[in-house]
Amino acid sequence: MLQRARLLTSSRPLPDFKAVGSNGPWLDTADGRRMLDGSSGLLCSNVGQGSQAVFSRIEKQFSHYTFGGAAVVQPHIQLELMDRLCQAVGRPEDSVALTTCGTLGVEVAVGLARNIVRVRDGKRRGEILTSDLSYHGNSVFTLGVAGNQVRDPRPEDRCGLGPAFPAPYPPTHGHAHEAHGCDASCAGEVARAIDSRGAENVAAVLIEPVNGTTGGAFVPPGGYLRRVSEICRKRNVLVIHDEVLTGLWRTGTPLASRHWDGCEPDLVILSKGLGAGYTGVGAVLVAPELAPLLRHRDADPLPAMGTMATHPLQAAACLGVLDELESMDHGAFAARGERLGASLRSLTGWATVRDVRGIGHLYGVEVTPGLLWPLMQECERRGVFFYPFTGAGHPCSEGLVVAPPLNCGSQDIDCLTSALTDAVAALS
Repeated sequence: MLQRARLLTSSRPLPDFKAVGSNGPWLDTADGRRMLDGSSGLLCSNVGQGSQAVFSRIEKQFSHYTFGGAAVVQPHIQLELMDRLCQAVGRPEDSVALTTCGTLGVEVAVGLARNIVRVRDGKRRGEILTSDLSYHGNSVFTLGVAGNQVRDPRPEDRCGLGPAFPAPYPPTHGHAHEAHGCDASCAGEVARAIDSRGAENVAAVLIEPVNGTTGGAFVPPGGYLRRVSEICRKRNVLVIHDEVLTGLWRTGTPLASRHWDGCEPDLVILSKGLGAGYTGVGAVLVAPELAPLLRHRDADPLPAMGTMATHPLQAAACLGVLDELESMDHGAFAARGERLGASLRSLTGWATVRDVRGIGHLYGVEVTPGLLWPLMQECERRGVFFYPFTGAGHPCSEGLVVAPPLNCGSQDIDCLTSALTDAVAALS
């Protein structure tokens, strides 16, 4: 126990379990149980564990060479990953910056956006605007600029940063449209935030097209993202979509923004679904009409991607993940997501559950305050574990994220929903 305390990492008020084996969405524990991973680990294990496609890709690259800086060794496998990734998400002409994690992907995207608007528009300042119900990573900058209530830095540690506009969801913006909830007109808050700072000082609006674990899988009102894009285009402000959590079919489409028309971003950040728990990775996609500005004679040097960025074994693992994702029956996958959502929404009939929201294979189940950890414990007794979302509002909401691996079978989904329903019933 003392040794465990020396490891400075996250903990929770439930005992952890010793894993001795894995197969797809399942973990085998030392005490003989099988545990279903109901949240894809930390929302990243999109293709489960033990993928032979990933292993064979890594093994093949391992036999060639295991490290080579892309500026020194010709980046053949990295170029293959770039092309495959851009094709997979329907942005085939984009340029790509590869880095080591989602947080650094956000930092790099910010650097690229600032560089673009300085060359294109002559902007001297490059402010980045985010919502008050957002999470964009775990660095000093990304924590400071975003709106995660639990991870919110102390005021004296924010470096003068902070979220700029309310997200179009309760509980942070429910007061705006109490009669009928938020709608596309809530994008007016983004316009006001830009105008109050002066568009000449704002480089980009950074937004999660579907809310992640800060608040728990809120889906934007129809037309909202399109209106945000229109507002930003009018003011020469770039739009960056943080799809670290939602990208690569997590919400049922290659990119979450594809659920709506007219909201194609200038830059996209991917991470969790691309590495799928096999490797740390971040990828920033830049639209083809903007990327040449980054090579302009007046542009600053490209931001540093990190020593391990464009790592050949990283690229190999990601190619294996894309192999898995592209081999899925996407029709059957979409049907499983709808079935999952229908089963979860039926839980709102219990007093324990305050709300269920989400899309595809990403849902938030909000519970009565004080019942999150008892519910998770009941679920684990029934062989399924989940990830808690951090909540928002006053008092802070709480709940669990239901986001199983994308290649779960129908029986796995049934096992998950049955265990969760039984656990909710036990507490009700």
